[in-house]
Amino acid sequence: MPHQINIFIENRPGRLRSITEILTEAKVNIRAFTIQDRGDFGLIKLIVDKPKQGQLALADRQFACALKDVLAVSIPDRPGNLHKLTSVFFEHNINIVDAYGFVLEPNKEGVCCIEFENAEDLERCKALVVKEGFKVLEDEELYEF
Repeated sequence: MPHQINIFIENRPGRLRSITEILTEAKVNIRAFTIQDRGDFGLIKLIVDKPKQGQLALADRQFACALKDVLAVSIPDRPGNLHKLTSVFFEHNINIVDAYGFVLEPNKEGVCCIEFENAEDLERCKALVVKEGFKVLEDEELYEF
């Protein structure tokens, strides 16, 4: 199952730069990211090519971070496909805790990374989206796109 790095960080200038510097030194490539403001603190979520190595490098430098399992779903970049994906979860009464997406190739393929409340929901959703015809990306497929 793919992982993202979740980093709880003080919301002040230069903190994001510190993270990118540490990951650059560790030769970890950032593939996608999202930043959520929480007032004095923020939450940064990263998809990187070497998540365990990246998490260890950040933890060694005193960053509060953890690996989190995500469901990474490949979605054809066409109108209505995100609706089709979210309908699967709705029809099975499954709550999405967090999600973000990005386009790999315009008009061809996008990726939606989804967090669920627990590992059981994640495994259940993996089976459901495959049944509906979506491709679930495994670790290396996501890290090396």
